[in-house]
Amino acid sequence: MPLRDWSRLVAWRRVRFVLLLSVPFSLMNSATSATTPTWIWFIRVAITGLLALMAFGVFEQWPATLPKRLARWVLQLVALVVAVPIGAAIAYWVTTGELAFWREPLRLTGYRHIFFQGILFGPWIALGAMVRQREALAHEQALAFALERSQFERQALDARLKLMQAQVQPHFLFNTLANVRALVRTGSPQAPAVLDALINYLRAAVPRLDETASTLGHELQLVRAYLELMHMRMPDRLQFAIHADAAAETLRCPPMTLLTLVENAVRHGIDPGEEGGRIEVSVSLRDGRCIVRVTDTGVGLQPAADGGLGTGLATLRERLQLAFGGDARLSLTGLVPQGVAAEIEFPAQPVPVA
Repeated sequence: MPLRDWSRLVAWRRVRFVLLLSVPFSLMNSATSATTPTWIWFIRVAITGLLALMAFGVFEQWPATLPKRLARWVLQLVALVVAVPIGAAIAYWVTTGELAFWREPLRLTGYRHIFFQGILFGPWIALGAMVRQREALAHEQALAFALERSQFERQALDARLKLMQAQVQPHFLFNTLANVRALVRTGSPQAPAVLDALINYLRAAVPRLDETASTLGHELQLVRAYLELMHMRMPDRLQFAIHADAAAETLRCPPMTLLTLVENAVRHGIDPGEEGGRIEVSVSLRDGRCIVRVTDTGVGLQPAADGGLGTGLATLRERLQLAFGGDARLSLTGLVPQGVAAEIEFPAQPVPVA
């Protein structure tokens, strides 16, 4: 069976380790032999170490499967022990040019030195390398698992945002269509103009309904189109004004965020009152935060059936928490003598470039 990765056998990191480790052993052997230069000892020790490294690496990958009772690390250590005397013999043949080096007592003594050093220190060095390798592999796997978990969590958040956004989309469309239907049924001469305004609004809104990221500038355009539409439906009962810092228009904002606040002000503040009222939208920047405020002079706070914010605002709050990782705030405050102020605060983040 072929090896899975030949490059690991001759990886520079491993070769460098063997070469560096050969230096102290060659110096130690040179000190006991005045007739053999240090560089000759270095070549002999390095050749022995590199052949042992090759044997260790081969059985690190081959065979692909082993019997259950045989651990791979045992096989690697046995291969290393077998490779040491063979490597030492090849090293002496390379440096002396003779195969029968054992006929010379000094060469045989030097061979024994390398042999016993390899048998004594080689397995311990190999075990240390395996422990370090396993620790590095465990760390690498932990990082890979963390990255994969982060990607899955991000995908889950995106799915929740899309699901919540899909719940919001029909809410806006059907409410607006119901307003047009009411004008048509009463025969209002404003019906064609309101229908034209609705078409303009839908042309701006529909392409963005499936987006997970928008800008405050886009949101303000939708809000303006929506308020103009509502003003045409009830010109005597609704007035509005929009104020926004120019620098805030390029900032990131979840789609339909401003529209949710404004539509909530129209439905629950202006519509129920006979006198109507005024809606003001303001967007400002302060200390790296974006402050969005929608105020109306309508009938004031009306408690929801569940005692909370109501479905639209509760959904918006959760969308903001998901979009900004919990670093967002939505609050409602009653105004005097009447009316409501809805305020959102979130980090001033530019839209990431695709």
